[in-house]
Amino acid sequence: MTHKINTLLRSVLALFALVAFDAIFLSEQVYAERLKDMASVAGVRNNQLVGYGLVVGLSGTGDQTSQTPFTIQTFKNMMAQFGITVPDSVTPQLKNVAAVLIHAEIPAFGKPGQTIDITVSSVGNAKSLRGGSLLMTPLKGADGNIYAIAQGNLVVGGFGAEGGDGSKIQVNVPSVGRIPNGAYIERSVPSPFGKGDSLVFNLHQSDFTTAKRVTDEINRLLGSTVARAMDATSIRVSAPRDISQRVTFLSVLENLHIQPGESAAKIIINSRTGTIVIGQHVQVSPAAVTHGSLTVTITENLEVSQPAPFSDGETVVTTESTVSVEEEANKMFLFEPGVSLDEIVRAVNRVGAAPGDLMAILEALKQAGALRAEIVVI
Repeated sequence: MTHKINTLLRSVLALFALVAFDAIFLSEQVYAERLKDMASVAGVRNNQLVGYGLVVGLSGTGDQTSQTPFTIQTFKNMMAQFGITVPDSVTPQLKNVAAVLIHAEIPAFGKPGQTIDITVSSVGNAKSLRGGSLLMTPLKGADGNIYAIAQGNLVVGGFGAEGGDGSKIQVNVPSVGRIPNGAYIERSVPSPFGKGDSLVFNLHQSDFTTAKRVTDEINRLLGSTVARAMDATSIRVSAPRDISQRVTFLSVLENLHIQPGESAAKIIINSRTGTIVIGQHVQVSPAAVTHGSLTVTITENLEVSQPAPFSDGETVVTTESTVSVEEEANKMFLFEPGVSLDEIVRAVNRVGAAPGDLMAILEALKQAGALRAEIVVI
């Protein structure tokens, strides 16, 4: 098996220039994507890190310690590590200190000594982290192990100002900052990349057609038994056991250009913003649509009725109501069989339908069985 894979690898290197030429030619003929843009290698991923620490050096914008006791506790624990004991009866007023949470991502194959960017967020009631410095903080992974150490001066994009009368102004978010290259990696995350005799590509979007085309393209280049589709997402590919050869092997595969399968017919509706996205393959069966609006207006006028002089009548207030009804006369438009996306948009624009009206029209077409698409509301 190893001899066969090494032979395939030599063939891949010999055909690399030909593949690059084919990729350029195919890109002019059909819409194609690189495999590295369509899929990721199983086990090659970023990992999240999180930590808790203190930001010091603030200009009176730190935590109000009367409301954030955990800031005082953290400060006392830190002082104890330096041999300084703060009596329990003493409550420090730390206006220039803020308790923060730090989060970051360690990239795949991150090695000790490399640096990563970190984001620092206040967890108390600090008004701003501008001008602060993060003290040395360990960053842990989901397994509880320390993978990086963070420290440095914050870069805060937001700011705020407050007057003595309570008026204030704030731009962006001053309670969150970043430290570029603010953490050093101390431990590598184990990766299964070099284990076994195969690699698995996971498509970013599950699609049976795309999985088949990826499998066919790899087998066309390397042989009929090298790649095998496991389902609509995963494709298993036989790979060399030698790490150096495996890197070269993967470099060739990830630059293959493959035409992805066409997506299903969908209409995406964001009910909060009124955004509507209609997919390419949405079609409408023969249907006639009209969409109008009925406006009912009720106005009330108050009138005072007074009795004649020297009579026994009483002054009363009467109400005179006026009701008017207006109906907007919109034109009816007809959808022919197999109408395309462009025709749908032009037909709706002719009647001047707003996003809310368009939502109602699409939902009515779906209920009538005339819309060949799935409606997804987000």
